[in-house]
Amino acid sequence: MNNKIITTLLLSAFLFLSCGKDRKEITENTSAIPVKVSGNSLSTNPSFITASGKIEAENSANVSTRMMGYVTKVHVKVGQKVNAGQLLVSINNTDLQAKKAQVDASILQATAAYNNAKKDFERFTALFNQQSASQKELDDMTSRYEMAKAGLEAAKQMRNEVVAQFGYSNITAPFSGEVTNTFVKEGDMANPGMPLVSVEGASRLQVTAMVSESDIADIQNGMDVKILVKSINNEVTGKVTEVSSSAKNTGGQYLVKINLTQTDKAILSGMFVNVQFPLANKTQTTVSTDKVLVPESALVKQGQLTGIYTVGNGNTAILRWLRIGKTFGNQVEVLSGLSFEESFIVSAEGKLFNGAKISVQ
Repeated sequence: MNNKIITTLLLSAFLFLSCGKDRKEITENTSAIPVKVSGNSLSTNPSFITASGKIEAENSANVSTRMMGYVTKVHVKVGQKVNAGQLLVSINNTDLQAKKAQVDASILQATAAYNNAKKDFERFTALFNQQSASQKELDDMTSRYEMAKAGLEAAKQMRNEVVAQFGYSNITAPFSGEVTNTFVKEGDMANPGMPLVSVEGASRLQVTAMVSESDIADIQNGMDVKILVKSINNEVTGKVTEVSSSAKNTGGQYLVKINLTQTDKAILSGMFVNVQFPLANKTQTTVSTDKVLVPESALVKQGQLTGIYTVGNGNTAILRWLRIGKTFGNQVEVLSGLSFEESFIVSAEGKLFNGAKISVQ
C-alpha cells in the first residue's frame, strides 16, 4: 500500500515538472511581434487649423405652395434633372377655375357699365358746352363715369390675383438643377408653406464649415483652403467666401462658407469633409504653445476609449489611454496621456495586446 502511494506521488511530481518545463519553453519560444516605433510624439505648431464641414449645393430650395389643395400629380422623381420653370407638382385648382369664371363675368359686367357711363359722360359734356345741361347733371355723370372706371379696374386686378394663384397650383422649378427629394405623392393634401419638392442646383457646390471661437479670428474672406472629402478620400481646393461674425444661432460655432475651386464628379452634395485653413500669416507669439500630435492610424479605439501602444520595459507593448483633441489632417492632438519624450508604436506586423512581446524594427 505504501509503495503504491510513493509511486503515485513520484508520478505526480514528474508530470508537474514536465508541464512547468513545457509552459516555460512555450513562453520562451513565443516570437516577438515586429513593430515600427516613432522616435517621439510629434510636437509642432501646425501650419493649419481643421474644421468639419459638409458639401452643399450653392442653390437649393424646398419648393412649397401658398394654397391648400389635393396633389393631383407629381411630375418628377428623385434624381431627375429639371430646367428652370419646369412643372414639378400639380395641385387641384377646381375652386380657382370657378373663381376665375366669376371674375371673368364681373369683368364683362363692369365693362358694360363703364361703356354706358363713358357715353353718358361724353354726351353730357357736349350738352354742358352747349349750355343744354346743368353743372350738377355734368357732375353726376362725371361721378358715375369715374365709379364705373374704378369698378372695371378692380375687376381686372381681381382677375390678376386669381391668375397669380394658378401659379401656386402648378409648382415649377425655380432654377435648373436636380430633384433631391419629394415630400408628397398623388392624393396628399398640400398646405401653405409645406415643402413639396427639394431641388438643388447642379452647377456649383460649396462647403459649410463650423469653426470654434478660438480659431475664427484667423480665417479671412478670400483665403485658399484644402478640403478632404472623407468618403472618397479625395482632396480638393476651395476659397472662403463668407465668414460669420456671430455664433448666436449656431451653438457657439462660427459658420464659414467655401466655394470649391476644384471639382470632381465623385463629390456629391451631403458628403462630410475636413477643411484645412492655413496659418501662414499667424505670428509666432500666437502659436507658442506646442501641440503633441500622433498619426490617426496609430490610435486604438475600444468603444468610447482611445489609446495608443507605447514601448515598455523588456520590449513589451503597453496600451496607454489618451484624451484627444482636434484633428490636423491625418494627425490627432493628444491633450493628456502621452508626453513629447515618449515613443509609441506606429504599426505592427501582428495583432498587438497589452504586454505583448515586440521587436522594434
